Amino acid sequence: WVQLVESGGGSVQAGGSLRLSCAGSESIGRYCMAWFRQAPGKEREGVAAVYSGRDSTYYADAVEGRFTITLDNAENMVTLQMNNLAPEDTAMYYCVAGFYRGWPPRSTDFDYWGQGAQVTVSS
Repeated sequence: WVQLVESGGGSVQAGGSLRLSCAGSESIGRYCMAWFRQAPGKEREGVAAVYSGRDSTYYADAVEGRFTITLDNAENMVTLQMNNLAPEDTAMYYCVAGFYRGWPPRSTDFDYWGQGAQVTVSS
């Protein structure tokens, strides 16, 4: 059972940047780590994922080139650097951990979820 705690959400104007961090309560190196987001009235979607076991990352088309996911096994930390943010990026962002089951990541693939961090982008 791994506990995940997100930090770093907030409000920013379009074009700005935010960095989300997620700290695991134990070693996360064996897990596939991902960030999901959910906006009001929309389905939850996986935006980025990383699995060190295959040295593989995934990005949703909507964030490719703007978001970067980084895994720090030594610190049990995964971060999501978000650049050139747009209003459509506004959502609650969740850090998740689970066993790798391929891309694209599906919410049902992940057993452990953080509490969420709100990201709000104004135009």
